[in-house]
Amino acid sequence: MHRFQFTHPKRCSRSTGTLTIFGMTFALLFVLGLAGCATTRTTSPFEPKSINEVRFRDRSQSKDDQDVRVTTAVPSTEESEAIFGANLAAKEIQPIWVKVENHSDKTYYLVSSAVDPNYFSPNEASNAVDGGLGSAAQKEIEYYFRSMTFRNPILPNAAVSGFIFTNLDEGEKVVQIDLIGHQQVKYFTFFVQVPGMRADYRMVDFYSLYEADDIRDLNEEELRTALENLPCCTTNEDGTEFGDPVNLVMIGDFYDVAAAFARRGWVPAEETYSTAAWKTIKSYIFGSRYRYSPVSSLYFYGRHQDFARQKPRHDVHERNHLRLWYSPMRFEGKIVFVGQVSRDIGVRFTTKTWPPVTHKIDPDIDEARHSVVEDLLFSHTIAEFGFVKGVGRVTPSKPRSNLTGDPYFTDGLRAVIVLDPGYTSLQQIKNLGWESPTTFRFDTLGAD
Repeated sequence: MHRFQFTHPKRCSRSTGTLTIFGMTFALLFVLGLAGCATTRTTSPFEPKSINEVRFRDRSQSKDDQDVRVTTAVPSTEESEAIFGANLAAKEIQPIWVKVENHSDKTYYLVSSAVDPNYFSPNEASNAVDGGLGSAAQKEIEYYFRSMTFRNPILPNAAVSGFIFTNLDEGEKVVQIDLIGHQQVKYFTFFVQVPGMRADYRMVDFYSLYEADDIRDLNEEELRTALENLPCCTTNEDGTEFGDPVNLVMIGDFYDVAAAFARRGWVPAEETYSTAAWKTIKSYIFGSRYRYSPVSSLYFYGRHQDFARQKPRHDVHERNHLRLWYSPMRFEGKIVFVGQVSRDIGVRFTTKTWPPVTHKIDPDIDEARHSVVEDLLFSHTIAEFGFVKGVGRVTPSKPRSNLTGDPYFTDGLRAVIVLDPGYTSLQQIKNLGWESPTTFRFDTLGAD
């Protein structure tokens, strides 16, 4: 509702002003009534397709925990619109389909807030359907959404399926399913790729990057030595100039790494192409939010980053972002990813990158490194962490510069994070105990 303010000449009486306000209010209501009538006449009928006609479940994933099986799938934007007869994505709503098969003698309850703490109720989601159909039709729509929703409990030797309405994620989604039973809790984590967004890592064939003979499985001491002997920094494409220092190591399968970051609100970066470039420029100019803005290329192992992750804020100007490279190293059978992380604190035009805008980084790059470690600690997926020597100490009084001229300083260490896809409490985390940065706020955390 718009609020109108009127300035009345002193000669106008109070009654005249009242009549004027009344007249304006009547005119406004009349116009809104006409608009409502127009909406009613042009509203499309509510015609959702049967869930069996939309083949999104062909991409479903299943996991078992003894006598309980959980299956989940995430429809694309188009599939969601077909099932629910409305563009839910335009309302930032993403339905997730879940099926729980309970072959035990226990009753379980699915915790919707574990899937998304800010999930939508079915009646809330049904409001995405355009109004103007009349109250009876609207009630039918609400009933339809409720009938499609996952409903507790999951009784012994029974199966329950339905949708949970979550906040929209593009490209990929981590689906956390927590089932609570009598004196028992079961956890299921799914990493689901969602059709639509062109995430950068989808362009990489990880398994063709190295020959089998190049892969090295290292013990703990060998790993420490190998990480300390890595080159100090990323470079430009031809390797003639140093860029941001390598200050992060992630150890785990790709989906474990991606899921750990996704749990803490980190999202993928879109591949750099014309549409993404334009969205980045538009976001820069108008201050609009673009969560998946491409990350400019830096080089390590002779190639640009294999994938990136970012934790955006309200607009494109500020975000934490990291780049990771798939290395030929293995530790306890897990992949070693070498990376670089920094905190963006602004955006400016540049001729050195494409798109022609770049972020200004926080010169205290240790803050960004510590932020990642602290963040992932609360993902409950870190089994071990520690620090190794890296680029060497750089002081604030004599900073170095990255490829775009931003200064940085650091204690010179690299954070090392070993992931476990299961649930690890803070008390269970092992501290590798290699190097001890004095500025790290959790340096005493973990068992030795």
